[in-house]
Formats: sequence, structure tokens, C-alpha cells
Amino acid sequence: MRFDVVTLFPEMFTGYIGQSLLKLAIERGLIDVRLHNLRDWARGRHREVDDRPFGGGPGMVIKPEPVVECVEELRQEDDGLSSRGHLVMLTPQGRPLTQRVVEELAEHKRVILLCGRYEGFDQRVTDLLEPDEISIGDFVLNGGEVAAMVLIDTTIRLVPGVLGDAASSRDDSFSTGNRLLEYAQYTRPRTYRGLSVPEVLMSGNHPDIAAWREANKQARTAERRSDLLDDEQ
Repeated sequence: MRFDVVTLFPEMFTGYIGQSLLKLAIERGLIDVRLHNLRDWARGRHREVDDRPFGGGPGMVIKPEPVVECVEELRQEDDGLSSRGHLVMLTPQGRPLTQRVVEELAEHKRVILLCGRYEGFDQRVTDLLEPDEISIGDFVLNGGEVAAMVLIDTTIRLVPGVLGDAASSRDDSFSTGNRLLEYAQYTRPRTYRGLSVPEVLMSGNHPDIAAWREANKQARTAERRSDLLDDEQ
């Protein structure tokens, strides 16, 4: 799976793509992350990508020309994926990034991510390119880079071979077939500061363990996210 990240700050991703599961997935050829500096498509001597908003107001707005022309050029690339790429704009105004949305994104061979800055993109970027607008929450970040990392991190877990055990993603909270919160997990030591691991988990009785975990999921979800139980009905 390929991610093309369009950003004004590609250096922000250097440490991110060089760590943990993502680094291993890239080395194994399962994931490809390509960074594109939006200024490379800017015009003029100073490579300006933003300007004051028409009508007045605070801040600056990202101009349409570099964004539209960057995406058009990326979509013309032929890397054997036979895909122009699913275009995503990271914006607080987008649809919420849920596990169901992540599962949709994981079906694409290639995703192009637009990272905004300042007061956002000129509306004509959306009008011309019709991106899938996605938000990672009801809050405002300084830019879309962190949101892009969140989207990449959640999506690669569903790419076959990235996780050591495919069951890890199937059992995740909110996953298809498991819309409930995950059950409590324990490891050594058996007792710590007076708190002990539930005896059933030490029993070796797998049906009883499965029943305990299902009950724990239901109880946790009812206590912390009862709205998810409503979704199940």
C-alpha cells in the first residue's frame, strides 16, 4: 500500500517513518510512504503557497494552484499500482475517522494525503479535486501532519503482513465484528501491589477464558461507551 503525503513540512515525518512497525513494513515492501513538499509546485521566485483571504479575516489561506497541480501530477505517475490514488484532505470539517473509515481506506492500494496549514485550503481545491475530507476529532491542530500520521498508523494495521499476528487487528476495539471495547489484558507478575490476575485467565480453560473476555468487553463498553452498545442493536 502506498501513501503520498503532500505537506509543507516533510521533515516532520522523518522520525515517524523510521520507527517501529511502519519502518519494518517499509523495509519489507508492504508499505510505501512518499513525501512531497507542496512548495515544489508553488509559483514565483519566493515559492509562496499562501495568501491573505478575500473578504478579510485573520491568518493565511493555502492557494489552489500548487495543491491542484501537485495532485494532478501525482495522479499521472505510473508505479504499477494502476491507481490514481484515493485523495484525502485532513480537515476538522471532514467526516470522523472511525475504525469503519479506516477499514474503507485499507481497501485502497494508494492514498494521497493533503496536510493543511494556516486557515486551511482555498475552497476551489475541494471543488476541483473532490477529496475525501476526514477529521481525526473535534479539535483543531496546527496542521494536518499529525492527523496524517494517525491515519497512516491506523490503516497499516489492516494491511496483510504488517502485524505479526493478524488476529491483533481483528480483536481491536471498534473493528468489524467487534464494535465493543477490547477486554482487559494482564501479564506477569501474577500479583502486583495487592491486585491479582483473574483466576480464570490462569486456568487454561479456553472456553471459560473466551466467555470471561466477552463478558468483560460487554461490561467495559457499558461503563465507558454505552453508545457502542446502541450501535450493536
